[in-house]
Amino acid sequence: MGRAHCAPLRRLRACPRVCRIEAVGTEDPRARKVSVVEEPGTQDEGAGGVPRTIPERFANRILMTVPARHNPKLARILELVNADDELYALWLAANVNAIDRLGMTDHGPVHVKIVMNIAVKLLRLLADGGVPASVVTAYGLDVQDAEVVVALGALFHDVGLSITRPDHETYSLFVAQPKLASLLGEAYDVATATIIRSEVLQAIIAHRSGGRPLTVEAGVVRIADALDLAKGRSRIPFEAGSTSIHSVSAAAIEAVHITAGEVKPVRVAIEMSNSAGLFQLDQLLRGKLAGSGIEQHIEVEARIEAEQEKRLIREFRL
Repeated sequence: MGRAHCAPLRRLRACPRVCRIEAVGTEDPRARKVSVVEEPGTQDEGAGGVPRTIPERFANRILMTVPARHNPKLARILELVNADDELYALWLAANVNAIDRLGMTDHGPVHVKIVMNIAVKLLRLLADGGVPASVVTAYGLDVQDAEVVVALGALFHDVGLSITRPDHETYSLFVAQPKLASLLGEAYDVATATIIRSEVLQAIIAHRSGGRPLTVEAGVVRIADALDLAKGRSRIPFEAGSTSIHSVSAAAIEAVHITAGEVKPVRVAIEMSNSAGLFQLDQLLRGKLAGSGIEQHIEVEARIEAEQEKRLIREFRL
């Protein structure tokens, strides 16, 4: 697998998020490591703080890429995704609602690209470890089709946020339905496209809090969403003055590394600069893992590599 780079996603009022998605290793695919690392961006407000126009927002468009690993179906779907202005506009609208209007973490193109890469990597490690995808066991499709399911599930899981935050997972179903029909119709026959679309929609709705994934693919998307933990995702609300356990704990996550496990098919190693990051694991990641249907196949480890913990805040007042 090669290396995929995210271009900077520029913000209005805070330093942007820049991600580096790495896939490095040996000839053995299971020995390769996928890492999500956050790097500092540069501030880029419009002149006089005026919000940027739609064309300006599209000027720094982020392409959706993932190591295809001899999967022409996935490559074709991503080609169509990257040519779709409507879909990209939905991601932008979701991120404006999340960041500019609600003061939340990143839910735009950078987030969905990271989640897609994590999801595809998780699915491949599970398959290599002897855990078959649900479309394989239920419909006799192959792992390439399962990769299409998790990739699209990741790309569409938050499009409902372009409308509103409460119950956005349900809104995502209605927003995604026609777009998925159009995309899949270009790569599959009607019957197969319909089955895959249904599997994608299951993955979307199952990522909600308290959701119950019915498939391996849905469990993968649920966990992949939770593994977009690195500090860049919290940078905007944190630097804007949001000091809560959520923002502080997220700022303590330096990087997430995903490899083949020693005992289980998947190993997730999380680098922290401060023990506050344990909140992300104990309260958030643990909840996403529980009931995912694949938690028994994943081992999670968190470490603070530095001898001294990084100070994240200077003071806190109620």
